[in-house]
Amino acid sequence: MAVYTDITETELSVFLTGYDLGELRSYRGIAEGSENSNFVLHTGKGEFILTLYEKRVEEADLPFFLGLMQHLALKGITCPLPVARSDGSLIGRLAGRPAAIITFLEGIWPRRPTAPQCREVGKALAGMHLASADFTLSRPNALSVEGWRKLWAGARERSGEVDTGLKEEIDRDFELFAHAWPADLPSGVIHADLFPDNVFFLGDKLSGLIDFYFACNDFYAYDVATCLNAWCFEKDGAFNITKGAALLSGYESVRPLSGREKDALPVLARGSALRFTLTRLYDWLTIPDGALVQKRDPMEFVRRWRFHRQVVSATEYGLIPA
Repeated sequence: MAVYTDITETELSVFLTGYDLGELRSYRGIAEGSENSNFVLHTGKGEFILTLYEKRVEEADLPFFLGLMQHLALKGITCPLPVARSDGSLIGRLAGRPAAIITFLEGIWPRRPTAPQCREVGKALAGMHLASADFTLSRPNALSVEGWRKLWAGARERSGEVDTGLKEEIDRDFELFAHAWPADLPSGVIHADLFPDNVFFLGDKLSGLIDFYFACNDFYAYDVATCLNAWCFEKDGAFNITKGAALLSGYESVRPLSGREKDALPVLARGSALRFTLTRLYDWLTIPDGALVQKRDPMEFVRRWRFHRQVVSATEYGLIPA
C-alpha cells in the first residue's frame, strides 16, 4: 500500500456521496506498499480503506479481485469486504482513477514472523483455497513461466550489473522449467502474494488476509511454495525449517497435499523465488531512481532461489513424510 495519487477533501466528499457511509470525518494516506494509492477513511459509519488503482492494476481485472474478496468474506474467510455503492456497483472513479472502498481490518502485520504465525498462515491459505473453489470468475496467472520470460527479456542483458553470472544461471533455470515445470496439479484461485505485509495478526491470532490484487488461477501448491519463500527465510537468508514445518503442517491440517504436490514443491518453490527475483530485477534495472514505484533489492530473492536449487525433497522444507 502507498500513495501515488493525492486527493483533496472536496474530491473525496463528492466521491462518498455515491455511498451510504455517512459524512467524511477524516482521512489519511497509507505509506507502505508499492502498487496502489491507499487511504484510511473515518466516516459517520466507521473506518474503511479507500484504494485508487494505479497503472499496474488493469481495470478489467477489478471485478475478479473485488468479487473474490466478496466471495471469500461471505464464506467466512477473514478478509476485507468491498463496500457496494448506492447503485450496487463495487467500483467508482476518483481523481481519474478507478477506486473502491473496502472494510477495515484490525491487526498488525508481523515484521519477524514466528512459527505459530506461520502455522496460522498455512491454515488460512488452505481455507482460502477451499472457500474459493466455487468462485465463478477466473483470471490467468500473468506471472507464471511465460510471464517470467517477458520480464527476463527486458532485464537479461543488464543482469550482470546486479550479480556477475546471473544471466547464465537464470538461462539454465528456464531450460529446466521447459521440461520440469509440473502439469495437472490441483488448481484453483490462489492469492499469489501472501507475504507478511498482507496478513494481519492480533498477537499470534490471524485477524485477516488482505491485498488480493495478484490473485489468479494456478496450482494451489504454487501458492504454498510462495508462502515458504515469503515467511520461512530469516534476515540473513537462511531457511528456517521450524517455520517451514509449521506452515506446511498448518496447511495440511485443513487441506492435505497430494503426493504429486509434495513431489513438485521444490521446483515450485524454485520457480516462485525466480518470479520474485525477476520482478524485482526488472524494476531495479528499468525504473529510474526517485520514481514513485518502490524498488526492492533483487538479491534477497536471488539467494532464496539459489537455496531451492539445492533442495531434493519437500522434507527439507519441514514436510513430515506420510
